[in-house]
Amino acid sequence: MFGKFFDKLKTGLSKTRDNLTDKINEALNIAIAIDDDLYEELEEILIMSDIGMETTIEIIDRLKEKIRKEKINDVAEVKPALKAVIAEMLTEGDYEDSDDEKKVMLIIGVNGVGKTTSIGKLAAKNKKEGKKVLLAAADTFRAAAIDQLDIWSKRAGVDIVKHQEGSDPAAVVFDAASATKARNVDLLICDTAGRLHNKKNLMDELAKINRIIDRELGDIKKETLLVLDGTTGQNAVIQAKQFMESCPIDGIILTKLDGTAKGGVVISIKNTLNIPVKYIGIGEGVDDLQKFNAEEFAQAIL
Repeated sequence: MFGKFFDKLKTGLSKTRDNLTDKINEALNIAIAIDDDLYEELEEILIMSDIGMETTIEIIDRLKEKIRKEKINDVAEVKPALKAVIAEMLTEGDYEDSDDEKKVMLIIGVNGVGKTTSIGKLAAKNKKEGKKVLLAAADTFRAAAIDQLDIWSKRAGVDIVKHQEGSDPAAVVFDAASATKARNVDLLICDTAGRLHNKKNLMDELAKINRIIDRELGDIKKETLLVLDGTTGQNAVIQAKQFMESCPIDGIILTKLDGTAKGGVVISIKNTLNIPVKYIGIGEGVDDLQKFNAEEFAQAIL
């Protein structure tokens, strides 16, 4: 039913699963009936798995409704029902991206979340799929950001457009947009600033970059992806809210899920912010950043 990546996902999410599934199994083994005590127990377990209060309440409400509608009265059927509820919540409002269309990706996120690494892995993944990929090193203010991206461009075997450290990020994006047209590039990935301490500057910079892309590459689909560190749990949700004040976000790249028991934050992000998780990182390898699949994720954490 599930592919090779599911096995990797299952292994990568083992800390989350041990935290969540063991406790759920324990609660279901003790339960005699599907009653308020069981729902309360499940609620507590979900909150402790970094799913967050608001999202947990919604999951339990939907679970109750599903159990009532489907006339479930066997405790053993509660876990499959919970999986179905979580998978459903994670896919609501999503649309399927076309892999064939040309695209510009703006990647944002604070330092240390795995932004540059994610860009490198995205570049390698798309190159492997036969696309012509170009990187734009527009995070020009962070020391070593350009060098890091340069290393990844070589590793992935893709071209890069870069200027000197401290130069204007919009100028880098302009040159990258020109190169995208001239070289018939399928995917342009722009590494952009990761500063949150001055929202006004960030907002202005991203607005300027967006204007250039719209003017130079108006016919190409554009999406802004925010990179978040899965190990920070509910703090990742707070960070996403802060970035949303500066610019519209089309999707999330959630990294480092293999190192945390807080994988439940994926559900919280989708439900609280209504932003789809597009990619998840579950390892250090170049192939360990993959497109997010809600059904596989729900199966892997439970």
